[in-house]
Amino acid sequence: MAAVPGDQIGPLMHELVPLVATLGLDYTDVSAQRAVVVLHDVPEYRNHVGGPHAAVVFAAGESATGAVAIAVFGDLLDRAVLLPVTVTMDYLSIALGDLTATAVIVDDVAVARAEFEAGRRPEFDIVADITNTAGETTSRLTARWTLKAIRRTS
Repeated sequence: MAAVPGDQIGPLMHELVPLVATLGLDYTDVSAQRAVVVLHDVPEYRNHVGGPHAAVVFAAGESATGAVAIAVFGDLLDRAVLLPVTVTMDYLSIALGDLTATAVIVDDVAVARAEFEAGRRPEFDIVADITNTAGETTSRLTARWTLKAIRRTS
């Protein structure tokens, strides 16, 4: 399978993950180096302190990690499924207004590919920093993803 071009990952996410479309997540930059996803300030998604609800912030961060995973491993998706294994979220300060989740893979991609090709199920970490419009990091999401081989049945 060919790699998925970065500019096609946002529309793909909107199509495959209904929550992404519901939240109106905006994929502004997606490449093998990083994914940038904007969560716009929507009154219906606010919490009791006037910022986006923690679950909505989580969704934006997790979606950014998924986008960069697709950008890096999209060529394997005819043989593998990308799945999150564990996700942790650190809420560092109250988030208000539009937020931007910027995700990068922090593990060695070549090692993960080699493990997959050797028949193992690699795991790799992707970190998304979520910042406000002033550029301050309000939360950080760390997602451990895996490539699970697709078992073909005849």
